[in-house]
Amino acid sequence: MYAQAVASYGARVGFAPVLAGLGLALALPPFPTGFLAPLPLAYLLFAGGFRAGFLAGLGFWALHLIWLPQSFTQLFGTWLGVLPFIPLILLKALSWGLLFGLTASRPLARAGGWVVLEYLSSLGTLAFPWGLLGYALTNAPGRALASLGGVYLLSLAVLLTAYFGRAWVVRLRSPQYPLVSRLGLTAVALVWVVLWLAPLPSTTPTRAALIVQGAVNPLEKVKGVSTESRYLELTRQGLAASPAVDAVVWPETAVREFPPELTPLLAGKPLVSGLSVFDRGHRNRVALLEEGQVQASYDKMRLVPFGEFFPWRGAIGGVYSFFFRAFGFSGSLTDTVPGTSLAPVGPYGAYICYESVFPATARGLVRSGAEVLINVSNDAWFGPSFGGLQHFAMGRLRAVENGRWLLRAGNDGVTASVDPYGRVVARIPRGEPGTLVAPYAPSLHQTLYTRIGDWAVGAALVLGLWGGRMDKKSL
Repeated sequence: MYAQAVASYGARVGFAPVLAGLGLALALPPFPTGFLAPLPLAYLLFAGGFRAGFLAGLGFWALHLIWLPQSFTQLFGTWLGVLPFIPLILLKALSWGLLFGLTASRPLARAGGWVVLEYLSSLGTLAFPWGLLGYALTNAPGRALASLGGVYLLSLAVLLTAYFGRAWVVRLRSPQYPLVSRLGLTAVALVWVVLWLAPLPSTTPTRAALIVQGAVNPLEKVKGVSTESRYLELTRQGLAASPAVDAVVWPETAVREFPPELTPLLAGKPLVSGLSVFDRGHRNRVALLEEGQVQASYDKMRLVPFGEFFPWRGAIGGVYSFFFRAFGFSGSLTDTVPGTSLAPVGPYGAYICYESVFPATARGLVRSGAEVLINVSNDAWFGPSFGGLQHFAMGRLRAVENGRWLLRAGNDGVTASVDPYGRVVARIPRGEPGTLVAPYAPSLHQTLYTRIGDWAVGAALVLGLWGGRMDKKSL
């Protein structure tokens, strides 16, 4: 009785929704507690309307994205780094409030709507698909389900586990059908345990790539400091120690152009590298260099809002100028020119940094013939925060979704090799210059997700529309 009174009071003052939001954030990467995700969700799916959703969203997004203001304040040395992210957190919390308001007293509809909302966050100019519930399974063998329906299928699995778990727990209190209630709860628990403990098949790499981690200060790169000598020397050392590698990979915007000394150093090995080039505007590019010639290139299509392009510059140009000066940039930063077509560079499905959180990007490259995925990135902007680890954890699922090895080259980490089941098979420490001999194996097999795509979002939409008002007494 006392516990119910406390819970009721907490819900009225907003204490419980905020705590549930914080708890849910702690169940997503980089925290290793994804197995606890159904607990806060069991409350949130059955919580109130707009107010509960907005307060839960404040708790969730403030913790889940705390690395953004933290990294900017430390990198630029000013507390003003906190300010740009307050509107982002408020808008994300508002989207939860709207979802909860539209699905009050309809937990099944809320579960379906939640996944649809996740999908919508990946669309449009300001797309920001962070905080997807499916990433709670990143460290669980159950992530293999992503090969069937992507991260959105994982989100549905987490949400439905919370829904049915809560429903059967409540039914245990009813004298009606006690055996059925116990069996139902046991079945839900067993499914969740299997997702976390089921063994995964082994994989056998047949090749290896040399991945170079330059660990260059990103502010120095913006100011035009040359990085060629560092990458040449690290590559020279790496190839001397491991001459049998099949390819070399440099991270995002490693250099502005390929130095002439590179061709004899590579001795015929292909190089996949990020480039910062000016070709009718600044472009964030990844290119395939073979025998001294650029054989193919790809320009980043999914640009970071307010980082690589600045929306509504004409209307709020003064605000941008204020922050540019506060962060130590002279003049005005120019927008990066987005690419216009998605295609592999040779056999490599190479994509750049932020694009790793968009399932459609890696899927499109595999459908176009990519035999291995390569993600070049520069997470040094995140500083010592957990942002880089969070970014890497989410990107691991692209390997699972498409059944491909993933080679990740980070300027300061995470530099790693990930197998088609999402296991990290090799990595090197963050923040230090170095090289990694990264095992991999090419493949032409296409998973169900690669062939069909985000069908789980359609299933979630049907669930959201069908989930009628639930009788509270039966819950």
